[in-house]
Parts: sequence; structure tokens; C-alpha cells
Amino acid sequence: MSSDATKSHFRRRDANGKNIPPRQPCGLYIHTPFCETKCGYCDFYSVALKDRDPAPLVDAVIAELHRRLSSRGHVSTIFIGGGTPTVLPTCELARLLDAVTACVDMATVVEFTVEANPATVDDEKARILVEHGVTRVSMGAQSFFADELAALERLHTPDDIAPSVDVLRRNGIENINLDLIFAIPGQTVQRWLQSLRRAIDLNVEHVACYGLTYEPATRLTAQRNAGSVIPCDEDVEAGMFVRTREVLADAGLRRYEISNFAIPGYPCKHNLIYWRNQTYVGVGPSAAGCVNARRYKNVANINGYVRMMAEQGTAEIESEEISCETLMLEIILMQLRLVEGISIAAFRRSTGLDPIDVFGDALAGLVDDGLLTSDDSSIALTENGMLVANAVMAELAATIGPVSMSLPVIRQ
Repeated sequence: MSSDATKSHFRRRDANGKNIPPRQPCGLYIHTPFCETKCGYCDFYSVALKDRDPAPLVDAVIAELHRRLSSRGHVSTIFIGGGTPTVLPTCELARLLDAVTACVDMATVVEFTVEANPATVDDEKARILVEHGVTRVSMGAQSFFADELAALERLHTPDDIAPSVDVLRRNGIENINLDLIFAIPGQTVQRWLQSLRRAIDLNVEHVACYGLTYEPATRLTAQRNAGSVIPCDEDVEAGMFVRTREVLADAGLRRYEISNFAIPGYPCKHNLIYWRNQTYVGVGPSAAGCVNARRYKNVANINGYVRMMAEQGTAEIESEEISCETLMLEIILMQLRLVEGISIAAFRRSTGLDPIDVFGDALAGLVDDGLLTSDDSSIALTENGMLVANAVMAELAATIGPVSMSLPVIRQ
């Protein structure tokens, strides 16, 4: 998007020429569940494309887009994830992107991300992305070592990563994220640092670094339970976490969220909408949305999604009105992940309560333990707090109660 288009969003005027304040950010997430194959550690809803015809799913997604974004809805960020959107045939990818640009006022969009895996984007697909206003690609590199990629059941090789970045660059993508995974079975700290440095050498604007998690009902977890996979030692994993910040900071990438690092000006604006508990619209099978204090989730099944959209015009299977209690819990779980932490003023505006009073002795104890900082403007994790973030969040959340519905999974 041109800088002029971006600036015009913040200079809207009414019929009398008076400035209109910019609308609150609204994110659009579109889930395309197709992958080349299902990786053993992945618990996102995804299926292997193989010989499937993706057209019926694309038709249904387009129908939901039109339903949820009638009259060219106001959207600040777009994120098409999956799955791997770029495994779609070129014609179906273009058809989906055509629908997005028809339903969204692109003049208000400040970031448009599409997920990809190495070797799934050629020059033709890269040009299609750019022609439809895509400004950012998030690439699942995961590791620069073949044996580690094999342990994760990834199909690409380390040699695919740099050429894929080159394809995106020469076609005009100026904002690239690389996903990397640490604590892979058998991985050492030194090997992890080598993967980090190879990512740095590609001069990408953003790096997302996640510790490998053993999610229920995945092949990786079954292998761990059977003893065929030995998880990384917790102390080694902690060492990787600490060194990640040091190495990326030396390269000019600053942590802005527990697992996410960017050069100045390039944090993921779409994810910030999630982390700041703002409005987002979800489209596609398994996608979730939160609009006007109502959260919904679509069915996580391609055939069920296509059928429900055709028969009912909606594929929602869960919906709830967000109570003040639930909102406070979600602020803990989402905003505390950010380096900026929980905004005291925003908490008061959205709940009518003071978080210092709400969290009480639990907050004071965590500050005394050196896990949180608290002042007149924010409550934030310390570096030590980030090492045990889940435990810190759980202690604060215990002052309120249980979350009633799953939060959206954050994509990069």
C-alpha cells in the first residue's frame, strides 16, 4: 500500500471538512486449512491438499466474506493463514484475493499478511500477492538444519529458505517474518543460535521464535508418550530463550512480545489487535471472531463448513457474549504477553475497574518476587517473569475466575 493511502486513513473529514477520528483497529483473519502434509507437532486445523478440489471451500469462504463484510467493511489488518494458503492452485489463490479486495476498503488496510512455507511461492504467486495489496509474508522456516526439520516432519529443506525469501523480495514484498522453533528434540543451544544467525543474515524484518510444545492429539505427543521422542531439557530450553533476545537484539530486532521480535516499525499489527483485545473478524473453517463484545467460532471441518454456509449462511458452532469477568481474564492472557504489558488506563476504560485493586495481593507478591513491574501506566512482565509467564498469568487469573471459551490462536 502506498504511504499516501495509509495517511488518508488518518485524515478523514466529514461533510463540513472537520477531521474524523480514526476508527478503532479491526483485524480480518481468513483460515485456509490446506497444507502439503500435516506436520506431527501441529494442532491447527489443517488437512493435506493432495487430490482435493479446493474450489468449494474457496466458494464458501468468499460467501462468508461477503456476509461478514457487507458494504466494503472497515478493516485495518488482514491475515490469511492456515494451513498454508500458498499451496492453493494459482487460480484459487487469485480468486480468494479478488474477493478480499472486493469486500474490504483497501485504503484503510495498513498491513496485509499471507502465510507461506519455503518452496510454496514462485514468481507468479508472489506477483499475485503483491498485485492484490499483500504487504507482508510470514514464512514457516522453523529450522536451518535438515535433521531438525525431519523431526518436525517439515517437507522443505534448509536450502529452500533463502531462495524463497529472494522470490518474495524481487517481487516487491518488503516485510517478511520467519517462524523458528526451538527446543526441538536433540537440538543444542549452539545449533539454535546458528539458526537464529542464518535468519538474521537474510535481513528479514520480523522473527517469531516459539518453544516446541507437545499439544494433545498430535503425532509428536504420541511419540513422546511412547518414548520414541525425548523432549529437550527444560534448562537447555530456558537457555535458548534467554540467548534469543540477546542475539536478536544485537542484530537490531527488538522483542515486543514474549516470542516476537522486529526491527523498529515492523511489529505484526494484526497480532497486536489480538494482544490488545481489539475487534477481529474470523472467516473460514475453525476461524474465530470477536465483534461488539460477542465472540464466535466456526466449525473445524471443511465439509461441515461448506455445507453449513450453503444451508444456513453461517458456520458458527460457538458464540458467547463477553462478560466483564471474561474480558479481565483475556486482558491478562493477551496483553501481559506484550513487553508494553497491561495498560492501566485501557483496563479502566474497558472494565470500569482498577487493575491494581482487582489483582490486589497477588500483583504485589509477583512484583516483590521480581516477576512483574507495576506503575501508574502499566503492569508488565520482567525478563525473569517471561521465563515463567504462564505461571504468572495463572496467579493473576486466579483472582478472577476461569475463561469460558478458548481464545484465538495467534498467528505471526
